[in-house]
Amino acid sequence: MIKLMKYLKKSAGALVLIVGLLFLQAYCDLSLPDYTSKIINVGIQQHGIEDGVPEKIRTETMDSLKIFMPEEDVQIVSDAYETKQETYVLKDDISEEERKELNDIFSMPMMMVGAFASDSETGKAMIQKMGLPEGTDPVHAVAALPEEAVSDMTEDMREQLKDMPESIMTQASVAFVYSEYKAMGEDTDAIQMRYIAVSGARMLGMALVIMLAAICVTFLSARVAASLGHDLRNSIYRKVMSFSSNEYNKFSTASLITRSTNDVQQVQMVMAMLFRIVLYAPILGIGGVLKVLETDSSMTWILAVAVVLIFLVIVVLFSVAMPKFTVLQKLIDRLNLVSREILTGIPVIRAFSREKHEEERFEAANQRLTKTNLFVNRCMTFMMPVMMLIMNGISVLIIYTGAHAVDNGTMQVGNVMAFIQYAMQIIMSFLMITMMSIMLPRANVAALRIHEILEIKVSIQDKEDTVSPSESRRGEIEFDHVSFAYPDAGEKVLTDITFKAKKGDTIAVIGSTGSGKSTLVNLIPRFYDVTEGCVKIDGVDVRDMTQKDLRDRLGYVPQKGVLFSGTVDSNIRYGKKEISKDKVKKAAEVAQATEFIEAKPKQYESPIAQGGSNVSGGQKQRLSIARAIAKEPEIFIFDDSFSALDFKTDSALRKALKEYTKDATTVIVAQRISTILHADQIIVLDEGKMAGIGTHKELMEGCEVYRQIAMSQLSEEELA
Repeated sequence: MIKLMKYLKKSAGALVLIVGLLFLQAYCDLSLPDYTSKIINVGIQQHGIEDGVPEKIRTETMDSLKIFMPEEDVQIVSDAYETKQETYVLKDDISEEERKELNDIFSMPMMMVGAFASDSETGKAMIQKMGLPEGTDPVHAVAALPEEAVSDMTEDMREQLKDMPESIMTQASVAFVYSEYKAMGEDTDAIQMRYIAVSGARMLGMALVIMLAAICVTFLSARVAASLGHDLRNSIYRKVMSFSSNEYNKFSTASLITRSTNDVQQVQMVMAMLFRIVLYAPILGIGGVLKVLETDSSMTWILAVAVVLIFLVIVVLFSVAMPKFTVLQKLIDRLNLVSREILTGIPVIRAFSREKHEEERFEAANQRLTKTNLFVNRCMTFMMPVMMLIMNGISVLIIYTGAHAVDNGTMQVGNVMAFIQYAMQIIMSFLMITMMSIMLPRANVAALRIHEILEIKVSIQDKEDTVSPSESRRGEIEFDHVSFAYPDAGEKVLTDITFKAKKGDTIAVIGSTGSGKSTLVNLIPRFYDVTEGCVKIDGVDVRDMTQKDLRDRLGYVPQKGVLFSGTVDSNIRYGKKEISKDKVKKAAEVAQATEFIEAKPKQYESPIAQGGSNVSGGQKQRLSIARAIAKEPEIFIFDDSFSALDFKTDSALRKALKEYTKDATTVIVAQRISTILHADQIIVLDEGKMAGIGTHKELMEGCEVYRQIAMSQLSEEELA
């Protein structure tokens, strides 16, 4: 997968935006549990009062609190408040740090004043201890004591309270503030409802941001993935188009189709989810851990247990399922190969009554793929139940541990709720990665197969310094001691072939089956490069020309006529789109195709099905010849292109072709002697070697191989 990331360069801006949106989404996701905790702790338990810093407080109460404050704390409090009608009011410009400091300052004095209240047990004990009349305010009595005595009393109280959890001290401070608001006649219910409403509105706002961010990320991810898929398919197509026959032989057609469709689809689908899940999961997981440490670090061991359990599940699953992902893609290739063979060979299958055999062959390939798919899916079905078991078990463990902490006063209920939510987010992030890891191995296999195509070195390439033939030399072909062996083959197919053809000549190549006729003509358009010697066109080695320049000079008609879906007209124009309608008709006339074309209702606009399946073999061959003629090349190559024609059509075509192509060089590979009788030169091949070269008459006199071929096809009168 990493090797294909270079194709994402043009989507760099979208990727940066996706990452930014994911961080925004994670921030909002991680903030929601905190707000839930605050609604429970502050909104419900603390009546909407966040801390022990009163927004307003009576002067007499503030004076009571100051009794138990050191001088420096008294000064800080005085600077933070301003007096308005017997009331201290908190200034608006107090920062978060200053508010936290005030909360720490107020917590101890508020607990002491609350404890010394005349109606509390501590207050009554203080009255009795000091011998004061019943109903006396202990705080006023303490205020009358010497400063040193007050300081000692405060220090003793601090010593007693030092081990008290911070949450209990905060709740005590909040309770003091709440009672003060009540005493002042404040509407505490309105304070509580306002806090809950504001917190709820913020949560809704964050949920809206999460939704919008998720939509944007999904949209951008889909675009980036689709763009990647487009670029990969385009690159595969361009690469395959640059393949020589050597590279084509390394990959089956079915495999190339699978790699450019199914494999690209696998990569595209995973890439779309990669940005939404794989990038988001670690952001959410790490953020969740940091939030948990902020909330309460005493239960982080529970998360460690969860992570270890999840990791063990992943390791076990993938050690079993991972090897099967590689096998899966190969089995898809195999199924495509069998399907393609059966579909293209249906006439032969029916002719030999082999339908049952082919059904069994397809079923065998299909069954293997199905079994492998089922095995992988069955392995993965265990994942979700096990993960849910871990999640629910962790929730129970958190509640159990948190309940003890709440009972001991070391944690608030809201914090336990937040911890559960953070734990679920962390586990979900691992779960998301695990779900993706089901798809990643298969996508990685697909990516490696795509990379194999894109990185393969093409054996036939243009040189950096290419040469273009002189315009004064056109239509010349020269084989100079050419030998050729297929890659990885032990024996040479052609050995020491030497001949030369001038402009306007007709060169024929004949020989027994397997003698190397088609191989020889395939060296001219450079479908293969020669092993020894050189092939020259217009005096220039074909390896020194660009492939486009070379092939623009050729009109090639293969053994098997190949047509493309479209119309008769579009197929004839295939090599030269800009030609006029008259030239299209002329090419069809020379190729003896006019009769069957004009018999069709739409004539030249008649549709041609894929592969030319709606025309006969002879019609297909004639349209292929017309296509080459319409291109008006300087060299024609006919690789046994008249085999499907009857003798009458063959004779008429050769006669018209000779007249029309008199200024072009023609190379004809043929099996029938009648097709090549009047060629300027006939090359006779026997087991890859030249058994003879010359005219028909010369070869009949001096080449035994040619004479045997000729005598086997024609009578002595016809040959004479």
